[in-house]
Amino acid sequence: MDLRLPGLRGPRRPRRLLAAVAAVAVLAGAGTWTAVASDDGPTPVRRADRVTTVDGVRLDTSYFTAGPSGRRPAVLLGHGFGGSKDDVRRQAEDLARDGYAVLTWSARGFGESTGKIGLNDPKAEVADVSRLIDWLAGRPEVRLDGAGDPRVGVAGVSYGGAVSLLAAGYDDRVDAIAPAITYWNLADALFPDGVFKKLWAGIFVNTAGGCAEFEPTLCAMYERVAESGTPDPAARALLEERSPSAVADRIKVPTLLVQGQTDSLFTLAQADAAARAIRANGAPVDVDWIAGGHDGGDLEGDRVQARVTSWFDRYLKGEKSADTGPAFRVSRTGGVDSTDGAALLRGASADRYPGLTGDPRPIALTGREQSFANPAGAAPPAVSALPGLGGGGLSQLSSLGVGVSLDFPGQFAAFESAPVTDDLRITGSPTATVHVTSTSKDAVLFAKVYDVGPNGSRVLPAQLVTPVRVENAEAGQDVTITLPAIDHDLDKGHRLRLVLASTDLGYASPVTPATYTVSLKGDLNVPTAPGVTTAAAPLPSWVWWLPLAGAGLALVLLVGGRRRTAGPAPDPELAEVPLQITDLAKKYAGGERYSVRDLSFRVEQGQVLGLLGPNGAGKTTTLRMLMGLITPDGGEIRVFGHAIRPGAAVLSRVGAFVEGAGFLPHLSGRENLELYWRATGRPAEDAHLDEALEIAGLGDALARAVRTYSQGMRQRLAIAQAMLGLPDLLILDEPTNGLDPPQIREMREVMIRYAAAGRTVIVSSHLLSEVEQTCTHLVVMDRGRLVQAGPVAEIVGSGDTLLVGTAVPVEEPVVEKVAALPGVTSATVTDDGLLVRLAADGSAPRLIAELVRLDVPVASVGPHRRLEDAFLTLIGGSA
Repeated sequence: MDLRLPGLRGPRRPRRLLAAVAAVAVLAGAGTWTAVASDDGPTPVRRADRVTTVDGVRLDTSYFTAGPSGRRPAVLLGHGFGGSKDDVRRQAEDLARDGYAVLTWSARGFGESTGKIGLNDPKAEVADVSRLIDWLAGRPEVRLDGAGDPRVGVAGVSYGGAVSLLAAGYDDRVDAIAPAITYWNLADALFPDGVFKKLWAGIFVNTAGGCAEFEPTLCAMYERVAESGTPDPAARALLEERSPSAVADRIKVPTLLVQGQTDSLFTLAQADAAARAIRANGAPVDVDWIAGGHDGGDLEGDRVQARVTSWFDRYLKGEKSADTGPAFRVSRTGGVDSTDGAALLRGASADRYPGLTGDPRPIALTGREQSFANPAGAAPPAVSALPGLGGGGLSQLSSLGVGVSLDFPGQFAAFESAPVTDDLRITGSPTATVHVTSTSKDAVLFAKVYDVGPNGSRVLPAQLVTPVRVENAEAGQDVTITLPAIDHDLDKGHRLRLVLASTDLGYASPVTPATYTVSLKGDLNVPTAPGVTTAAAPLPSWVWWLPLAGAGLALVLLVGGRRRTAGPAPDPELAEVPLQITDLAKKYAGGERYSVRDLSFRVEQGQVLGLLGPNGAGKTTTLRMLMGLITPDGGEIRVFGHAIRPGAAVLSRVGAFVEGAGFLPHLSGRENLELYWRATGRPAEDAHLDEALEIAGLGDALARAVRTYSQGMRQRLAIAQAMLGLPDLLILDEPTNGLDPPQIREMREVMIRYAAAGRTVIVSSHLLSEVEQTCTHLVVMDRGRLVQAGPVAEIVGSGDTLLVGTAVPVEEPVVEKVAALPGVTSATVTDDGLLVRLAADGSAPRLIAELVRLDVPVASVGPHRRLEDAFLTLIGGSA
């Protein structure tokens, strides 16, 4: 696997080499030169390739200049792990055109350079940078701050980003740096809280071509830790001494820190630690959280490269007017581009970096004490991300409901909040305190916080997890967990779920079986950053003309369709009947059976009718025919006496939400409703827009683009659209999908009030308990046919099962005697007493008399038949 990242640049532009200008060997120390001209764009770039020897190691370098002669600042560009100087060539050429002398090189062990990989060893790779600065100091094109002291900046991605930080710490000639998606403390990155990040470490070694390509001390360290699964103090010390954190107090130059949000290798916490340390030294520091990272996603090459150039313009060229950007910027996913499916990014910024703690907001969690297993061999492992294997492409879209997380039953504990009452933007690292006990001496947990939608769907923001090692867990320990830093929008009605798992694919877990017991010790503290504001996204021109054109076309089609539609004359006897269906039939082309056949029923004013049936019963087909969306093969549908045909005028008295609603993603919720109503050609005052919006309950979200809505928010907006104009007949297909329990209760009350005003509601739903509480009448379908129709009370109340409440629990011998009574089919113990099913010749009075004779402590007797029981009985009897 190749860990190389494409650098902080945009797509490669077509380039061609005209010719080799010279092939002159120039001795410079032990170096060999090859000069090449690149003619690409208005300003040709001159490139000189040079191989130089440092302590017996050959370093392959390239030197870029452009434009007229004269002294200019210099920039050193480092590459990512597994790459070479060729990866940053385009960025070097762009900087050369911007007036810099740029030097690139392949680090030891990569590209055409020789030597062993030292993971930015201060005595090797970092010392190499100082030798390169020495060389720049002797170039006539490079501006000097003093003898042997060039004006120089260093930038790089990942491995190259770390060397830029290290160079600033070890060589005071460095004047400005711009490290990207890199580490501050490599030991913390690969051994977080003493847990071995085995998958990423293995990827590093394999990318380099094997352990033998590293310095012997590093190879021995890796093999030792990989075999034991636990990093030892010597391993941690070895990585720490090669980390920028080792020279934290010596990095005192202007620093632009670019860090990735979709990065399980070098998390946002690494950049945060760097920002705090460098700012404490008195140096200017800006922080930029991009959408991509080592796990994939959008690296925002063009934007970041422009910002790096401006940073160097300000601090190397001395251009005070150069716009270096805000002190803090974060890229946020603003939905999906409906034209190509790409994630849309919007920038949010603040005039100060908020850090990872921000303004904390406590979120109460609930959940009992829970025990779970660490399985033998730590297998199967839970999955949080797919490091380096494409998981980050999903990480970037986590705010859109995409993820790859997997937790195995019995291997985790979960604690959950109530639905949040307003939209919440999490920016930083949540924290929580738990009490952990283990049957083993130490425990290793993997903590993560899920965003759980009203429909139960869950998303792990950025696919990030944090490992926690708990020492002396046998005695029980209170542990405060700092969860991964994220920037995530939690929609109103969503919940937060704290999960503590015993395994994770990316990490080494103890292989010895153990049982962990975890309980809550406080709230989940969620950081917010109210000072970070999102910029309005610029809209292309088609955004303005497309809705108008669409509205005009819809109006033409609607009016024209009405004029062309002709059908049977209205039936005056049905003028007050909202719906009558007679012998309805529909068979789709190519189908083997009818989707709907011989269906007849009638709906009266003021009823809330529940349309029930298993999947494939024909409910949605019936509703689509009712709306005039498809044509029946036989039979008739009349609404208020008018026969239904596509475009029938009586459909203006019908509001419907069937199989979801289509919205223009770039418009707000309110704008979508207004546009829809204008397309009907009816007066604005007839829309009753305020009433519909109150029903939707979207609050401030009405002003936001629909592309940012969750499923539940879209559902509520669609229902509000169906209620525009307060239609006499309202049809709702699965209206509670995506709604949380309070919203479902609100929807139930809305439907009851709506019908109480003399209007009629037809609702199709799989939530039988809600149908039972909401509907006055039922139509039950199965395999396209009517099974039963009538009032809910009649269908539910025709059962033959009684619930006998008892003052004390009934013993099993007594239950057996009750089951053997005449007229009784079965008797079962429940938490409330006895559930007794009567035979055809059984009766409640006779049962009560027999129970008294058996000394059963009867406290109450009543029918026990829910809609679910009735429904299953009806469907089972229709086969």
